[in-house]
Amino acid sequence: MKTALVALSLLLALGAPARADFGSCVASLKSEASGKGVSSATLKAAFDGLQPDPKVLEYEGFQPEFKTPIWDYLAALVDDERVTDGKAAMAAHADALAKTEERFGVSKYIIAAIWGVESDFGRDMGKRPLVQSLTTLVCTGSRRPDFYRGELMATLKIADSGDIPLDKLNGSWAGAFGQTQFMPTTFLRLAVDLDGSGRDIVDNPAAALGSTGNYLHKSGWTSGEPWGFEVKLPSGYSGPSGRKNKQPMSSWASRGVTRIDGRPLGDGSAGLLIPAGADGPAFLVTHNFDVIYSYNAAESYTLAAAILAQRLAGGKGIVTPWPTDDPGLSRAERREVQTLLAKHGYDIGAPDGAIGTKTKAAIADFEGKNALTVDGRASMKVLEALRR
Repeated sequence: MKTALVALSLLLALGAPARADFGSCVASLKSEASGKGVSSATLKAAFDGLQPDPKVLEYEGFQPEFKTPIWDYLAALVDDERVTDGKAAMAAHADALAKTEERFGVSKYIIAAIWGVESDFGRDMGKRPLVQSLTTLVCTGSRRPDFYRGELMATLKIADSGDIPLDKLNGSWAGAFGQTQFMPTTFLRLAVDLDGSGRDIVDNPAAALGSTGNYLHKSGWTSGEPWGFEVKLPSGYSGPSGRKNKQPMSSWASRGVTRIDGRPLGDGSAGLLIPAGADGPAFLVTHNFDVIYSYNAAESYTLAAAILAQRLAGGKGIVTPWPTDDPGLSRAERREVQTLLAKHGYDIGAPDGAIGTKTKAAIADFEGKNALTVDGRASMKVLEALRR
């Protein structure tokens, strides 16, 4: 319902005067891009017949890495399916990953994990045309129009240069594109031709992996340093925390913090990350965790990439349970929820593991009819109730 209301309100706002304003805004953008050297052919292909996309402003107001419970967020991003797929993808592109690791000194497992979290190893790069999304954000009320204007100009330059054709510049609502979801200005600054095959990060995994390695290298990655590790806190811990509050390992050891596997903490310094409070999983995180954070400034995202890298390297996932009696679901379990909802007569479309508006509405209706908390959340309690 909220989705429909947001879309309707924007469509109503885009009446005749607003459509004229949108047209004036587009004309101004074309003039600016022309002044920056973008060819008339590219501008014509980019803007002729362009209409705003009503959904992008709605997406701007909801970003899952900030609003989803962390146990839900990680359950879907770091599941057995993604680990299996990731190991296969790493084997298929071992040469590109090895070249990237050698050239930039960044762990191939971290690069592969970002690849997996950002696009499911190139399978889900987003389908929204960048020019349409970014123009909508510039011209129809975004919170950061100047930022998106810069990204739009960069998009036009990428297409005009021949690096990536305009019709392949599709991605997220915010303009991120390619197998590791670079913003257009980031592409212009940091995309590399890893092996002589070009800088096309959409169709060329080598370019995407190499460019991501370059990004992390330029962001200060320290070769050979771990991102961190899970730890066990002493009972009733109430000491310092926060990834920015770096302290020597010896200081954490003196407070009774130990590795989850009992080994010594080691050397260096780290901050204590407790994303669900002291009763949930805890991690000592190093400078390299902050480097991953620079790729997408959300601690939940960074932790997902870090744990996925750990599992791709053969390690365990998170050992300590999350402090909830209703944990999140893997993608396979989410597909099962959708399949069972369909069997109960709900129209949720093809089961794909993506919990969209139809699935949330169906879950909420099912919860209301089965004495469950009504929140539309795909959770273990919902799945168990559906199985019954």
